[in-house]
Amino acid sequence: MAAMPTSVLDLAPVVPVVVIEDADDAVPLARALVAGGLPAIEVTLRTPAALDAIRAIADAVPDAVVGAGTVLTPGQVDRSVAAGARFLVSPGWTDGLLAAMAASGVPFLPGVSTTSEVVALLERGVREMKFFPAQAAGGTAYLRSLAGPLPQARFCPTGGIGADNAPDYLALPNVGCVGGTWMLPADAVAARDWARVESLARAAAGLRDAGGTCR
Repeated sequence: MAAMPTSVLDLAPVVPVVVIEDADDAVPLARALVAGGLPAIEVTLRTPAALDAIRAIADAVPDAVVGAGTVLTPGQVDRSVAAGARFLVSPGWTDGLLAAMAASGVPFLPGVSTTSEVVALLERGVREMKFFPAQAAGGTAYLRSLAGPLPQARFCPTGGIGADNAPDYLALPNVGCVGGTWMLPADAVAARDWARVESLARAAAGLRDAGGTCR
């Protein structure tokens, strides 16, 4: 099994953000992503199949580091970790949700989109965050502006990021990795074209060299 991460930001330059409608797709999809060089897989809790998908990946794909995304409540934190999630991602945060994620025993990325939210998390001892929705919230220019006064904060931007602009984000000193869905086109998933998914994942994994700063 892949080692337990101490930081989600250090696993790969790109974290695939996966929406799984059919839990039977979870294992072959995860295997394709891992084979392409993307071991960190965020399964969003947007579908009824999500927890079963997390459980299946955790059980059957030992080289994957599967996490839960779109985590909104303390109850979802508990159910996700029980299903085998090894990291947690939320689009935003409250004190209650933050406390539950901190108590979960796994790494987590609470979502932020403003400077005040970043400062509030730093005050609470959290230095690694999701920046969402990245493009709509100011993109690379906004994150570059945060690097000066808040160099201790590191981010995984998601939202509006694709193969074309991911290297721009990865070149920023305060970006550890990016999240996206472009290596999982809907038609490929619907057709169960896992070879295409693997090929796109391999190209995404190569963005580490293009960006140069994803550690």
